[in-house]
Amino acid sequence: MFPLAWLLFVPRPIAAQCREQSLAGNPGNSRAQIPIGTVLPVRLNETLSVRKTKPGQRISARIMQDVPLPNGRKIAEGAKVLGTVVSVEPAAQGAGGKVSFRFDKVLTRKGDFPVVTSLRALAGFMEVQDAQIPDVTLDFGTPYAWADRRQIGGDEVYGVGGPVINRWNEHVGTAVNDGVLVHVRANPESKCRGALDAEDRLQALWVFSADACGVYGIEGLKIAHAGRSEPAGEIQLTSAKGEVVVRSATAMLLRVLQ
Repeated sequence: MFPLAWLLFVPRPIAAQCREQSLAGNPGNSRAQIPIGTVLPVRLNETLSVRKTKPGQRISARIMQDVPLPNGRKIAEGAKVLGTVVSVEPAAQGAGGKVSFRFDKVLTRKGDFPVVTSLRALAGFMEVQDAQIPDVTLDFGTPYAWADRRQIGGDEVYGVGGPVINRWNEHVGTAVNDGVLVHVRANPESKCRGALDAEDRLQALWVFSADACGVYGIEGLKIAHAGRSEPAGEIQLTSAKGEVVVRSATAMLLRVLQ
């Protein structure tokens, strides 16, 4: 347990990020690019399944935490990421089903921004719920913001303004009101990469750990193609057996490739 001082102190960089301008907030910046390597923490708005999903269908997801960008910009929480279903294959002859899709546009109140994204991590609704519940029951009158929580993937969060600590007891970031700001870490076991930019800037990961990678809480589902290689941006989910079903409210970490 970390001392109360951690919970009462909010570092200046975090407070400054709360005042960041929106993505297109600067004059002449209406077509600003989202930098390569930017992580987009989103919640899926539709269910993806063989029975309900058709090729060419438009899909969308909601950004769940303010996403900091260089030069004091941000993508505001509540912005949408839009995409398209590429293909759907039902299960057959002992092989599981497949659903392929891509997200290609970030839609904000200031405009839309084309992107190519890969999928780093995916988690079911119950995993998200568990990550938002305090590790212990709070005493009467104790602010929820002081609660300690465990992220999807194992990082420990010690209250808003407090540190985020990974499984090796390393300080990887700081908790904020709507999630966490952390340095993304590689996950060699699951072949996820760390920082893609030289500065290793803080990223918004919402309920996920710094090294979160792969599928959490959805049995039998696998990320067969994350979209990092050709066809770039095309994400394919497969089922070990039976049909692929990814329900609305599923959480995802998308990463901008270009």
